[in-house]
Amino acid sequence: MTSDSELLVPLHVAYIKSLGENKDDLVYHMTAHLRLNAIYWGLTALCIMNQKEALDREEMIGFVMSCWDDEAGGFGAHPDHDAHILATLSAIQILVIQDALDRIDIPRVVKFILSLQQPSGVFAGDSFGEVDTRFSYCAVNALSLLGKLSELDVEKTVAYIRSCKNFDGGFGACIGAESHAGQVFVCVAALAILDRLDEVDHETLAWWLAERQLPNGGLNGRPEKLEDVCYSFWVLSALSILQKLSWIDSDKLSSFILSAQDPDSGGIADRPGDMVDVFHTLFGVAALSLLGYPGLVDLDPVYCMPASVIEAKGLRKSWQALERRSK
Repeated sequence: MTSDSELLVPLHVAYIKSLGENKDDLVYHMTAHLRLNAIYWGLTALCIMNQKEALDREEMIGFVMSCWDDEAGGFGAHPDHDAHILATLSAIQILVIQDALDRIDIPRVVKFILSLQQPSGVFAGDSFGEVDTRFSYCAVNALSLLGKLSELDVEKTVAYIRSCKNFDGGFGACIGAESHAGQVFVCVAALAILDRLDEVDHETLAWWLAERQLPNGGLNGRPEKLEDVCYSFWVLSALSILQKLSWIDSDKLSSFILSAQDPDSGGIADRPGDMVDVFHTLFGVAALSLLGYPGLVDLDPVYCMPASVIEAKGLRKSWQALERRSK
């Protein structure tokens, strides 16, 4: 089989393991602001490939805890970085997957997250005040994983997401912003966690999402944009939650994702021929799991975590994946 038809699991595992080894590399230091997110991306990709043990559990937990911002009560992306809701969610997701949530001060983290909600209902990312529906999703996801969703002002949160809905059924980053597949995912998944999918125009949105598929099988995030492997997950996850996965050509999408692999060193790029990164590696593998690719572990598209982890916490919402094919 060629790299266009087979997921190169051993190479991808080796690629993810190598990412933290070159600490003298300039790229390692230039990506410090994404470090905790990147560990979540890598760990989740490994879990989907049934290779969770490839990274050392205690070393990973130790690094997560070193990113704790004691003044804010949240996590930064790297030691000595200010707390941010993106890094805080990644820290929680890692600790939940590693069954180590007891390492953190949950009441303080909840207080930090809730402090970021603005009067409009949207969440800011940190104390500097940038707002985005991504941050609302992070808050909803994190509070759910912590078992503290009851402390959220749900109506205010839902009202802001509703105000970001557009005529095409999609959602934007803020009120008046154009629909974008990434924002569609965060809004639909947040509403799913809050049991408020009644706010979504299912048919219109599913049509808009299906229109994201291009002739080469890849998906874009907005009309007239290039295909990108990460949208394989953003679009598919929303269609999965809406029970409309059959609305796209799954075989062509699978082929596109597999064609973006590096057949020599592992990893998946945004599109064939480009440099690979752990972000696109996760979302390519995650999409393949939803598409029923053989040998992969089930992924919960609402939380973007292993389905077994979410089910064990009693948090599973309604979603669909294509039947897992045999090799």
